[in-house]
Amino acid sequence: MSTFGIVVGGGPAPGINGVIGAAATVARRRGHRVIGILDGFSWIMQGDTSRVLELEEDGVARIHLQGGSILHTARANPTKNPDHLAATVKSLESLGVDHLVTIGGDDTASSANRVAEAAAGRIKVVHVPKTIDNDLPLPKGIPTFGFETAREHGTAVVERIQMDMETTNRWFFIVMMGRSAGHLALGAGKAAGAPVTVIPEEFPNRPIRLDDVAKVLEGAIVKRLARGRPDGVAVIAEGIAEYFDEDDPILADAPRDEHGHIRLAEVPIARVLRTRVAEALAERGVKVTIGEKDVGYELRCGYPTAFDRDYTRDLGVGAVDTLLAGTSSVLITRQEGRIVPIPFSEIIDPKTNKSRVRGVDVSSDTYKNALALQERITADDLADPTALAALAAAANLSPQETAKYFAPR
Repeated sequence: MSTFGIVVGGGPAPGINGVIGAAATVARRRGHRVIGILDGFSWIMQGDTSRVLELEEDGVARIHLQGGSILHTARANPTKNPDHLAATVKSLESLGVDHLVTIGGDDTASSANRVAEAAAGRIKVVHVPKTIDNDLPLPKGIPTFGFETAREHGTAVVERIQMDMETTNRWFFIVMMGRSAGHLALGAGKAAGAPVTVIPEEFPNRPIRLDDVAKVLEGAIVKRLARGRPDGVAVIAEGIAEYFDEDDPILADAPRDEHGHIRLAEVPIARVLRTRVAEALAERGVKVTIGEKDVGYELRCGYPTAFDRDYTRDLGVGAVDTLLAGTSSVLITRQEGRIVPIPFSEIIDPKTNKSRVRGVDVSSDTYKNALALQERITADDLADPTALAALAAAANLSPQETAKYFAPR
């Protein structure tokens, strides 16, 4: 009899319990012990092996319907300190764990890889990719679990606020969670029909300048005003702040997590952009009321949609089957109805020793179609005398000033 350990790291995502429940069920039915390790690596990396749960089939039978994680989660990083990494391996071995299933995003994938290396084959490790950001380097067209549920709920939020704005003749800036990539913002904005969605991938020159982001938003407002619409919603990926200059005042006191990432949820992106855009318009006598909202935490622990329930149960079974087949140090994926393990070596960047990030492909038709449906000032608008005159009147600038001010980057 083997002992399977299950650990969850990183931020919550809908469907975690689906992986836990399916993995525990299949492992138990095949005669193995299953323990759930509470609070990510927080305790075992300190040598504390008391924070565990014995997982039985009856106890996990319906948890795939629930949001959250019955094992909780944490961003504790066992790889920063060699002593913590060694303690993690020793703790797992003292618990009898010889097969480990980790569930998490890019940081947890990197930690899983290091644990597998440190265990030197004594503990077989597989990782189930999870993030509502959809930024893990899976094959094209394959989402990370939790993304589709988060997009569904995020779309509903944008739809409701958009109707409110139409009713009250106002604008709202919605900052959507997504640390390094714009998948969630673009997915929700496009599905809801938001007039404009801004993602970090559209700015090829780094660092991203706050003024460049504000200019896109200001242009969308002006273009709507030019056709008699004083209302709208802008969806902004919070990941744009990840690429601001670190000396930018907006990041001056931003705290960081255990993996060194800026806690973007604590950076007032929406407020800063709202103020910048409102002031620029007001200086020219253009009055627009703009509200703000951060969307993210309400998406992470919602009940999973049918897609993510099905998806995560496949991944949970696949994780156990892969380990029992003797395969280790792989990412578990589902491709065309089959479980396909991907070696850690294919997703880890050797320069950073961290998982690669999958961004939005701005050369894809999907992204180009999203832009075509948005309301942005384009080069064609500025080249058309009639369109330019309407924009100039809405912006309270001369046509020449308008063409220069809103010229594409």
